[in-house]
Amino acid sequence: MAQEIGKVTHFFPKVSAAIVDLSADLKPGEKIKIEGHGKSFEQTVDSMEVDKQKVEEGKAGQSIGLKVNEPVKEGDKVYKVE
Repeated sequence: MAQEIGKVTHFFPKVSAAIVDLSADLKPGEKIKIEGHGKSFEQTVDSMEVDKQKVEEGKAGQSIGLKVNEPVKEGDKVYKVE
């Protein structure tokens, strides 16, 4: 069962990165699913950044930068896949 852990607030197409507002903690290596606007995909979190600094964990309440494998849109929901 997938747990919603955040939502996309911005997408940077040139670097294929999304800004995600987290509502739960997230770590590199965990699998996520991004869903919205009629499409969804899963990927493993490679690395995350907060204020352009790599972090080992994103905490609930933070906005993180995340490399994404496919384009996303504002408002897309992010789920942690068990």
